Amino acid sequence: MQKLLLTVDKISTKVGQLCAWSIVALTLLIGWEVFSRYVLTNPHPWVMDASNMLYGLLFMMAGAYTLSKNGHVRGDVLYGFFEARTQAFFDLILYILFFIGGIVAMVYAGWDFFQTSLAQNEHSSIAANGPPIYPFKAVIPIAGALLLLQGFVEIVRCIVCLQTGQWPSREDDVEEVDVDKLKAMVSSHTAETK
Repeated sequence: MQKLLLTVDKISTKVGQLCAWSIVALTLLIGWEVFSRYVLTNPHPWVMDASNMLYGLLFMMAGAYTLSKNGHVRGDVLYGFFEARTQAFFDLILYILFFIGGIVAMVYAGWDFFQTSLAQNEHSSIAANGPPIYPFKAVIPIAGALLLLQGFVEIVRCIVCLQTGQWPSREDDVEEVDVDKLKAMVSSHTAETK
């Protein structure tokens, strides 16, 4: 079971890391547009649409990645003080009551948006000859499906935690800098060099 959980975590991680490259594309696109607009006096009206789509791709595809890292913000201040089984109980109830229905609705509506956009060969109306929108709308059901898959893994994690009293492990990835760990590393390195 743990192998299956980590496999889905790995899929969410790899897709999230791949889509994170859209930040580089977005930065290059906007930098090029600024240069083109102010130095070459040749602005491109479609760049605004393209930058919105790249940012939307990043935002949509980050959902499953963030859920796999247990990184979504929790609204309850007391949650961190609960023991693991209590946390798992509340998480399980919330996943069943709110998460599954909301994400299924997102996938269903996103698929409908994509099909309609594709059938109409929809392009942006902000700029003349704007970029096509249907590839971007395809991201909605894909992101929803990945988020739903990761959500089912989180539900299994809750059930395992209710049975064992311990949260199952997660796929390792980059972590935020822990200032205390950093200080300890620096002080131990300083002590070694003396």
